Amino acid sequence: MDKIAPSSIYFLLTILSLSILVVSQASNNGWITDAHATFYGDIKGGETMYGACGYHNLFEQGYGLETAALSTALFNNGLACGSCYEIQCINSPNCIPRADSIKITATNFCPPNYTKTVDIWCNPPQKHFDLSLKMFIKIGIQKAGVIPVQFRRISCIKKGGIKFLLQGNSGWLLVLVFNVGGAGDVANMKIKGSNSNNWVQMSRNWGQNWQVSYGMVGQGLSFQITTSDRKMVQADNVVPSNWKFGQTFEAKQNF
Repeated sequence: MDKIAPSSIYFLLTILSLSILVVSQASNNGWITDAHATFYGDIKGGETMYGACGYHNLFEQGYGLETAALSTALFNNGLACGSCYEIQCINSPNCIPRADSIKITATNFCPPNYTKTVDIWCNPPQKHFDLSLKMFIKIGIQKAGVIPVQFRRISCIKKGGIKFLLQGNSGWLLVLVFNVGGAGDVANMKIKGSNSNNWVQMSRNWGQNWQVSYGMVGQGLSFQITTSDRKMVQADNVVPSNWKFGQTFEAKQNF
């Protein structure tokens, strides 16, 4: 019998290991299991104004209470703002029996607390969701306070087009982009004024607020929005030339 070279055995073992890993990942359907969830506020809401992503009013801007604040490990310095997740309670008597999963949008940051030795759910490296109470009690018992969950990224389903809130002053334009479908988390934005044929790169100020160093007052505005999955939507002439600071405009397009 011919001997098999050690290199061939190593190659076969490597292929077998990779195959097992792929099958294991596929059978898990993208779920990540080492996470927890808590809740904030009362059944009517709480903490729905502003936040680390820049959204001004979660009800008026279409997010409602189907939201969560993410821990440091998930928030990614604000890059995760607008991303959507499916969450299930698992492996606990505090789970609601046979409850459906919930779907939420990341709209805020759950800050770490290094002064405490217990209940440090939002401290690195823990993956954690601080839910509205309305969403928490769909999957877990309220008196538990904290529940183990599994989660996975999902596509964001939003009604209508992408929206833009214009802020700033005559020399500086700050644009909050929200109601973004698809991946949900905007990774890049460009702007073009009606007096120019050139697209100008915008920079992230914080959360989903994007800025450019001049105000573009008196010009109609177009935007290119690119999400984290590298898909791009171009919203031409979404803002008329007579716009004013504080106004919100809606594109015809979404992801």
